[in-house]
Amino acid sequence: MQPHLPLMIGGSGERKTLRTVAKYADMWNMTGPVDKVQHKMEVLDQHCADVGRNPAAIERTISGKLFLRSTEKEAREVCARAMDMNRTPMSDVEDGDDFWFDTPERTAERLLEYKQIGIHTFIPEIPAPYDEETLERLIGEVKPIVDQG
Repeated sequence: MQPHLPLMIGGSGERKTLRTVAKYADMWNMTGPVDKVQHKMEVLDQHCADVGRNPAAIERTISGKLFLRSTEKEAREVCARAMDMNRTPMSDVEDGDDFWFDTPERTAERLLEYKQIGIHTFIPEIPAPYDEETLERLIGEVKPIVDQG
């Protein structure tokens, strides 16, 4: 058994969650557009300063429910089928900014924007039944672009 089990905390509450991340987390995860994530990173950095912790000690990650196809329309159709199988109303999908209906090129662009602000780990959330095309395109098309950027 490893001597230290890494602790990941997800969330973006500025008063409690990010202060807890500053004190205890090895990794932090959130969702949202780049400008929102960047703001939350600044808040986290201040909490780290307040508790005397190096902010670089916390790996910053983002996640998103990813559906990749050649067009956004196709990606939305795949999502709708997956949500139907999981009995999740599409109204839940449309309300959040954590669903990515993208082409591989657009996903790579988005991930490069996060990379520019210091986020190097993306956690794709893929609902069952697992969408092999999304996984294959993420690995085969998106990853090489992001690795070069």
